[in-house]
Amino acid sequence: MKKGKKFLIVLLFLLVASAAFFGIQYFTKTGFFKIYGVVEYDASVTAEEKTLLSNILESDAVRLEHDVKISAQNLTSADNPTSSILYAIYLPVANFYDIRSTISADELNALDFDQTKETYLIKSTDLDSTVKLLAVDDNYYLDSLTSGAIFRYLTFDSRDTSEAIALVSASYAYENFSNENILSFAQTGVTALSRGMYSKLKKVGSAAYLAEKIQDFLSSKDLTHISNEASFSSSASGSNICSAWDMFSAIEAIGTDIVELTGNHNNDCGAKSNLESIAYYKEKGIMTVGGGENATAAAVPLEISKKNTNITMLAYNYSTGGYTTGNNPGANLYSEAKAKADISAAKERGDFVIVDFQYFECYCYPTRGTEMTACDKTIASSEYGEYPNQEVLFKQLIDMGANVVVGTSAHQPQTYETYNGGEIYYGLGNLFFDQTMWPGTTRGIILTHYFNNGKLLQTRFSPTVYDTDLQVRLMDEEESEWLIKRLNAAR
Repeated sequence: MKKGKKFLIVLLFLLVASAAFFGIQYFTKTGFFKIYGVVEYDASVTAEEKTLLSNILESDAVRLEHDVKISAQNLTSADNPTSSILYAIYLPVANFYDIRSTISADELNALDFDQTKETYLIKSTDLDSTVKLLAVDDNYYLDSLTSGAIFRYLTFDSRDTSEAIALVSASYAYENFSNENILSFAQTGVTALSRGMYSKLKKVGSAAYLAEKIQDFLSSKDLTHISNEASFSSSASGSNICSAWDMFSAIEAIGTDIVELTGNHNNDCGAKSNLESIAYYKEKGIMTVGGGENATAAAVPLEISKKNTNITMLAYNYSTGGYTTGNNPGANLYSEAKAKADISAAKERGDFVIVDFQYFECYCYPTRGTEMTACDKTIASSEYGEYPNQEVLFKQLIDMGANVVVGTSAHQPQTYETYNGGEIYYGLGNLFFDQTMWPGTTRGIILTHYFNNGKLLQTRFSPTVYDTDLQVRLMDEEESEWLIKRLNAAR
């Protein structure tokens, strides 16, 4: 066969093969004729979200196999929709002193990011203790991380949604909190399971009765603190400030982890009862602070390390009696030099510092059934001669470096404020107590501090009340708003 003819045959073959090769690519839209996926954005996607997604999915380095349509949706629970990723979590917040504690889901969905409004949204990553986080239909976000917020999801619609989701997830992940790193620490006011509560115990048969309405709230916290003023004693009766040993079940029911011993009545039934009580706390694995078997033990700070948060808790008694200066049991007597040294040592360790303080009690008890509004305020120095007044003293502790200062001697709630980067709660009122003749003494405040890796995110303010049944409960929203408004007015 001539060379020219062979060449033509080869050329024809190549032409046919090329035509087939490119023809198949053309009709199948592959190879040179491949059409890559196009990204389409639904109107629900914001400009900020579109910029983020465009930089990931539409960059020169990315060639999508399939078209993808992206939309966004707001949910009030953390149930991840199919073919979606979490873009952000938005929290409802208000001013630190706002009287509200909760809003409805409808109110949540009507909020925006305008910080000039009374209530607005922020990203959860921007949450700090300078604002007040609000619950949504009583669901508090920091308790579960699954409700009480707006969960913003980006949803992908494509023949293969995993392609776009994998690309976005590789470049973007929202920095949500983790239950492993959120520490909840509840602080309560005065507990004295004595006198009238002793009489109630004899009627109901179990001290757990007293805690029935509050135990779920308190026992769910990682740490729960009480300031117990009444030692356990076989000498307890309906007329002294001593607790019958059967009363211990009330403390156990609320999941108590820390007992503060700054109170002025722990020696009322004798040093032996106080020592036995302290020993029993230790036997039960309950930590103590602000009191001890002697002056040295009473002065030991409580160092807490839990969930990547380090806290030093200090507690002092200031001239209310019941303190120790030697080998007898009692409360940790305050001195300015001691407080400065304790706080300085804690700050050197990098700890968050909480100072509890047993200050003078407010005695302004009028006739039965009337409100003691004078005790809403801090106590003035003129009432106790040369001693610094309550406001000055508590602010001095913040100036020394304390982060939070809490008054644990008041028998009714007192006002509160932020000061020099810290928080002051002048009096938490009563948790377990027997007085019902004055409305003020039936009320208390539970502070729940929420930490994330050592940072204070929030101090939740939860008012309580009891009546003649002596069962402590959380106030409803109307009651809570009334009390907070009243305390704000006293500031």
